[in-house]
Formats: sequence, C-alpha cells, structure tokens
Amino acid sequence: MLANKIVVIIDADAPVGVALNAAVLSGISLGSHLPDLTGDDAPDASAQLHPGVSAHPVPVLKADPTRLSELHAAAAAHPDLDVHDINQVARTSRSYDQYLATMSGTKAEDLEYTALAIHGPRRAVDSLTGALALYR
Repeated sequence: MLANKIVVIIDADAPVGVALNAAVLSGISLGSHLPDLTGDDAPDASAQLHPGVSAHPVPVLKADPTRLSELHAAAAAHPDLDVHDINQVARTSRSYDQYLATMSGTKAEDLEYTALAIHGPRRAVDSLTGALALYR
C-alpha cells in the first residue's frame, strides 16, 4: 500500500464542464509540485512509447461548497498535507495576470472553491475525506 494518498474533491453543484475543468486544473497544479507523481513511460507491444501516468490511484470525490471551504481550511492547516485549489477567481479570470491581480485583493475567507486536490499521508487524507461520496 502506498504511504501517501491523493484525492480530488469537486463541488457537487458545479456544472459538468466546470467540474471537469476544475479537476484537470487542480491535477496539473498538484503534479507540478510532485515531480515523482508519474511512473515511467510505458512501451506497448508495438514499441510505441506512452508517457507515464500517475502511480497513485486518484479518487474523485464530491462535496458541497461549504464543505469544500472547510476541507480547504483543514488541509491547509495540516503540516503534512499539500492542498491545491481551484476557486471562483481562477475560474473567472481571463488571463493569469488577471488571476494574480484579483487574488492579491481577495481575502482567503471570501474564496469559493470549485475543486481541491489533496496529497499527503494516507491517514491524514482519509481523516479529512473518508466520509465523502465519489463524484458520479
């Protein structure tokens, strides 16, 4: 069993397109901070090489917006957990410069989360997310 766990939690009320986009963006953010996340490239029987994929299973869970905010705060306060979020500022910004400018003027308590990616020790991740349902 892997010592660390990754989960992605999506706003249960988000439209499907927004949810999928948020899941992908939170995964990209997490992956950029975990260089050993992916396994080796995999050759197929025809000798074509396929880029490595995550060596970790990644359950995608759902939570209501209030619970997402609570999870973000709890994960951010835990010293062993990495939390990567997609929030309404990221979703509505038309450029990264606009995102940075808007974020610099937005208080943490005013953020509304669409997705979280949490990585860390299995026990810590499970204690925060174990009761959440799978996103279906």
